[in-house]
Amino acid sequence: MKKLIVVLLMFIIALSASEQSFAQFNLGVKVGYNASNLSSNYDSISSALRSGLHIGAFARIGKRVHLQPEVYYTVSGSSYENIGVKTISNWKQKVHVGTLDIPLLIGFDIVKSKLLKWRIDAGPAVSFVLNSKIENVYGPGAITSSDLNKANWYIQVGTGIDVWFLTLDIRYQTGLNSLIGNVNSLSYPSQVYALDTKGKVFLVSLGWKIF
Repeated sequence: MKKLIVVLLMFIIALSASEQSFAQFNLGVKVGYNASNLSSNYDSISSALRSGLHIGAFARIGKRVHLQPEVYYTVSGSSYENIGVKTISNWKQKVHVGTLDIPLLIGFDIVKSKLLKWRIDAGPAVSFVLNSKIENVYGPGAITSSDLNKANWYIQVGTGIDVWFLTLDIRYQTGLNSLIGNVNSLSYPSQVYALDTKGKVFLVSLGWKIF
């Protein structure tokens, strides 16, 4: 709840900007591709990239220096594979996650003309898990949907180009807290995997400025 209050306060600050900032106000929608991976704290447990998508909206407030709050729904995930000493302990799972992501970025225009802008953006993002699915490929896997932390914090950094009413963004996002912490092996309940999973996401999106 405290984290949600912080996010709301950041939005209030953004929307309470000066009149000069409001003179440069844009609102738009965006859609894009993301490749995500969930890290593992174990050498015997490997993880792999999974492709997904995101769709949502953004606002931009300011001139050369601007605030950019966003909100979008993201489909992401990863896959885990454990190769143990004993065959019975081997397992592979695919983790599918749907999240509501709310970044608040600070940007700076490196190049600015009437038709083209090149900018850099960075800032925090909070992500709320709305739905999840754990798919067992083989073996009794260790991860369940209840193991996922429902609210997570990230840092986003990236660059973008605006051409007329179109915007192209390329960003990297890394987790600040564990999306998945400790999980118990279903084959050996006494075996605890301290996964300390942090989400790492590469995002490419195309946006349209409505005004």
